[in-house]
Formats: sequence, C-alpha cells, structure tokens
Amino acid sequence: MGGLVDPGNAVQGAIVELTRELADPVRLTALQVLAAEGPHTMVQLADALGVTAPRLGNHLARLRTAGLVTVEHTGRHALYRVGREDLLAVLTALARYAGKDGITAPDRAGSGGDLAHTCYDHAAGRLGVAVFALLVARGALRPPDGSAPEVALGDDLSAFHDLGVSPAEVDPGRRRPATACLDRTHRVPHLGGVLGQRVLAAFLADGLVRRGTGDRELLITPRGRRRFGALLPGF
Repeated sequence: MGGLVDPGNAVQGAIVELTRELADPVRLTALQVLAAEGPHTMVQLADALGVTAPRLGNHLARLRTAGLVTVEHTGRHALYRVGREDLLAVLTALARYAGKDGITAPDRAGSGGDLAHTCYDHAAGRLGVAVFALLVARGALRPPDGSAPEVALGDDLSAFHDLGVSPAEVDPGRRRPATACLDRTHRVPHLGGVLGQRVLAAFLADGLVRRGTGDRELLITPRGRRRFGALLPGF
C-alpha cells in the first residue's frame, strides 16, 4: 500500500492548484469580489481592488487558465465572473477560519473597529455579516453564486420581518433590491441594495444601533445587544 501523498491523485492535485492560486492577495481578492458581488468588467474590478488594470489582467489570465474565472465579451467590454458557483462557499470557509480569533463579542456596548459601521447606506462589519448569514440560513436570500450582481429573494421571508423589514412593501425603484457586498474586513458578504438600507433604517428607528461620532461609525445600544444576541447566532 502506497503513502497518502500521491502527486497523481486528482483530488489532491486540485486542492494544491487551488491553494496556489489563492496564495496571491490580488487573485484571492478578485475571486472574493466576483464570487460575492457577481460579474465585473476589468475596470470595475481593478477599481474595487485598487490595482492597475494591466497588473490585474495578468492575474485574471492566470485564474482563467486555472478554470477559476471565465470571461464573456459583450461589445467592447469583457465581463469576468467566477468559473464555479461553489467557489464562494470555499472562500467563506477560509475567511471564517482566518478570522476565528476575532469573533468573540466585546463585553461592552458600542462599536470596536469592525463590530458595526456603515458601507454606503447599509450595515457592515460583524453586524452586517451576521445579518446576511441569518437571511441566507433561514431561506430569505439565496446564496450568491457569482452569476449576477443581484441576490435573489428566497421562499421564506420571515427573517426580514424579524429584522423589521417587509420586502413586499419595498419599492426598489432603479436600485437593486438586494446585493451581496464583500465586507472589507471579514471578506464575506453583507447585505446591500435597497433592502440593506431598509434593514439599517429599521435598526436605527428601533433604537438597536445609533450613529457614532465618526462618519461611518455605528454603536450597538444595550437594547440592540439584547435583540441581536437573541436574533443573530454568534453575534
């Protein structure tokens, strides 16, 4: 019987190849954005990552060769998307493993660094991530698969109601109802779009959070600590 280290083993080889591609911060972040937020053009993705298009192009070419990214040409634009719909689950598991030492909630009310802040007009940080995870776990949202910028609503919207929002009463207008927005700190999605804005508005109206002195700071109130402790597992 041979040893378990077998260079010819297909599963072992696939894992080694994947980890090799994820070892570079630019490639890793590009995959995280595409898996969570859906297709991007080269310019959009370079802007999100804060790198030049030529530098990003070299990394995207490597990811295409590895089968992790595909490209669709529409007119003069090239639209990049993840090559596998299950990639977000892998990236999420890695992000949670990497952040495992920072998930203990603070003993005091308030906002410490990444606990809660705004991203545009919706909640981000641990609070935003926990809200998104709750909505997916309870079937109110279908997990993003990198195929579209929108996140589809699920069949059971009761989790939204528990957060103080009724999706049926929300008119998105020209905005997308729900989007997955990659959290800058935790590298997993939080909820954007009109529903993300409405959830934050409900939290503020109900006195669960209040705005801090900083432009983006959110403070968790004692009432919010009790409510979130019961509603958001692990928060």
